[in-house]
Amino acid sequence: MGSHSSVRFPNETSSYRSAREELLEAEMELRRKIEDVAALRRRLPVGGRVPEDYEFDETVADAGGRERARPVRLSELFAPGQDTLLIYSYMYGPAMPSPCTSCTSILDGLDGTTPHVRQRVSFAIVARSPIERVRQVARERRWHNLRLLSSSRNSYNHDYHGETEDGHQMPMLNVFVKHDGAIHHSYGTELLFAPTEPGQDGRHVDMIWPLWNLFDLTPEGRGTSWYPQLTYDAEPFHGLKRSRE
Repeated sequence: MGSHSSVRFPNETSSYRSAREELLEAEMELRRKIEDVAALRRRLPVGGRVPEDYEFDETVADAGGRERARPVRLSELFAPGQDTLLIYSYMYGPAMPSPCTSCTSILDGLDGTTPHVRQRVSFAIVARSPIERVRQVARERRWHNLRLLSSSRNSYNHDYHGETEDGHQMPMLNVFVKHDGAIHHSYGTELLFAPTEPGQDGRHVDMIWPLWNLFDLTPEGRGTSWYPQLTYDAEPFHGLKRSRE
């Protein structure tokens, strides 16, 4: 097999290079397939019109920095000049003593990405818990950029599969678009609900979750028993420690 890469690493063996070139072929095929699937997603017909202009709760800070709750409708989540809205359903229901550790890991990463995302599309996070509980998590995690909403007063989570019939919370990403003067559903990560495949389940939102993609690059892989936690070594997760000065 001819080489596809001029890259060589110190002291690598010929067996390593041969295996790496075979892997490179597979990676190139995967890259093409990812774009093929993305193109299929872009060609989806417009989805169903949303049944109502859902009213959520969010908080805003007053001049003194104190937070107060206010209602906001789905239609108001679209920033001026933007016709696409992404909403992630955060698994944090009113009966849950703490939020989902995996969802929280996703949002830890998305908080930093959000300012970039908002340059092109609108983006929000919706949890079923009252907004005060959601904001408390945000303060503990030091989230500063995510637009956090509560759906405690509406059926959004149920209607768009972020909640089961018995109230169990589900990790779902939905995309909405403005079309002909109305808001329509465009896409949802319903791979979560597809027929099960051994070793493949639970990967429906890998595209927005860099944690597992990093582990996939390692010899150990993502593993089958480790999952992210809210705290490590008995200390709250705050990223890098910040100076108090």
